Amino acid sequence: MAENMKTGLIHIYCGDGKGKTTTGMGLCARAAGYGYRVLIYQFMKDNSTSERKVLELSENITIMDGLSQEKFSFQMTPEEKEERRAYYAAQFDAVTRKACEEHYNVLFLDEIIYTIRAGLLDEAPVLDFLKKKPADLEVILTGQNPDQALLEAADYVSEIRKVKHPFDRGIPARKGIER
Repeated sequence: MAENMKTGLIHIYCGDGKGKTTTGMGLCARAAGYGYRVLIYQFMKDNSTSERKVLELSENITIMDGLSQEKFSFQMTPEEKEERRAYYAAQFDAVTRKACEEHYNVLFLDEIIYTIRAGLLDEAPVLDFLKKKPADLEVILTGQNPDQALLEAADYVSEIRKVKHPFDRGIPARKGIER
């Protein structure tokens, strides 16, 4: 097992381009390869993303399950949105508690920014966690359009900008490449 980091920093990968999750997962693979313990939770995604299959093979990576099926927030009924608010608040509490109590080195909260922007998770508990997190816990957040408070809480902010994307030509997401 690797020696704990002395300073755990906060990363944000944001923007309208492809590769935010891929970047976060790559950092998780790198950290696990070094011997760090990594905890991953994917908001707004089901448990079938392709990257999970290979990352779950690492003894240093734990991926907490989410919903078995999920849809985009704009496809949800008001009742489904209310259910998701309660669900994601509980999931955020569970994953952050696990990261702290079990002394993980890296915590990846994939699509948490999208979840906040969609009104399915309050930002205040996230900001509070980032202020109070263990000093040696590295935290990765992804999603589009983080507000100023999240940007100020972060140590790294990388924007992935779409210049061109096949979806604009009607090519749907492909297994193993975009999902």
